Amino acid sequence: MEIRQLKAFLAIAETKTFTAGARRVNITQAAISMQIRQLEEEVGLPLFTRTPRRVILTEAGEHLLQRARRILREHDSALAEIAEVAGAEHGRLRVGTASGTFAMNQLPLILDRVRESFPKAEIRVVSGTSERLVDLLMHGEIDMAFVSLPVENLNITTESLFSDELVAIGHPRHPLAKEKFLSAATLAGEDLILGERGGNTRRMIDEFFNSANVRPNIIMELSRQEAVNRMVEHNLGIGMAGVKSVAPEIREGRLVSWMIEGAEIKWEQGLARLRGGHFSPIGKEFARLCKESFVEREKELRAKR
Repeated sequence: MEIRQLKAFLAIAETKTFTAGARRVNITQAAISMQIRQLEEEVGLPLFTRTPRRVILTEAGEHLLQRARRILREHDSALAEIAEVAGAEHGRLRVGTASGTFAMNQLPLILDRVRESFPKAEIRVVSGTSERLVDLLMHGEIDMAFVSLPVENLNITTESLFSDELVAIGHPRHPLAKEKFLSAATLAGEDLILGERGGNTRRMIDEFFNSANVRPNIIMELSRQEAVNRMVEHNLGIGMAGVKSVAPEIREGRLVSWMIEGAEIKWEQGLARLRGGHFSPIGKEFARLCKESFVEREKELRAKR
């Protein structure tokens, strides 16, 4: 088996078609078909069942899939370790972020400082939900990800960087603005503006309503917390946010907050990476700078209260 054949096999298995798989590995469809044919000849069994619209993994293909992913992860780790010999200024850092706030406010400065230590490094950034980023980590497509915690995957190791407690937020002119607590039933009856599904924070909110046996009236699902806050500031509904994060808006009178009766929903964020994977010097430097950044953020948030 050759690495290029395993990459072709994995690309087709994940994209479900030879055409999309060929695009992913940047070769022609004829070339990828030949590589799969050679691989099937070597294993002695078909790896895919071809249908008019998509391909389906055979039993042999299912067995090969996890092995192929492990082999390619080891291959990438070996290349990364060897690349370190070229000098400390080189490296590769592929980062994912599930937080628009982090990507906008902290990540640019962190990456700028990474560049100072690794001026010739290859740096890439992608965004997505925590669920999607964990999937990218598992497939070896990114090295580290800033995600909501906890991550319930034994193959992923995480380090907490920031925690907060979720509160309900609303407009100062909301009829319930003078209240201190809102119940699950009261919240469920309001027009709710929440973050999109796929992150742990949204999962915890959904579990809270399920445990209270109420069905929330969700009118908006947005990808960024800033967007949720702005909608609430325009009195379009009630949202949820970390109490530390919205402290400036509350202090300035743009928002009010309520504790959620019978709930203590902790919002935690941190760095995730593949357990047992190669932790490169550039990755360690990125993690160190992230820790420093969140220590500074905690100080700023305390000063603004």
